[in-house]
Amino acid sequence: MLDPYKRFISHLDSWVRLQKNILESCESMELDLKNSDRLSLVIATRSAFQHMIRTLNAFDQWLQDPFIVNHMPREMILEVWGTVWNIFKTLLKLDIKHTSEYKDYLRKLLEEGKVSPLLAPKIQIRPPSEPSVSTTTM
Repeated sequence: MLDPYKRFISHLDSWVRLQKNILESCESMELDLKNSDRLSLVIATRSAFQHMIRTLNAFDQWLQDPFIVNHMPREMILEVWGTVWNIFKTLLKLDIKHTSEYKDYLRKLLEEGKVSPLLAPKIQIRPPSEPSVSTTTM
């Protein structure tokens, strides 16, 4: 095998080991997090978001690389697409559910006069922007 390919395969091995270690850590922390305080849950969620963003960026770069996509079987691409599509739809459903429930909860707090006036000025309400081409085409 040529040296650049050996280095590339070694890099892939390292990435897989890193992801497995992170998954193992995530799974070992999961039970403790279910009973933790709100701050710990927010920190854990944000950490997960950051790693998901890193992984998504890596996948996006992966699928932009002509060498990789040229040598990737269609079945593998279909598997990635199907899984990503399910994650995408799950994320959209979570966002719709969470945002709707939070809106209703906040409305209830406002009606009951339970919204902190110290925090209220920090809320910046922006009108929805026009959909961009990137959000309307797939």
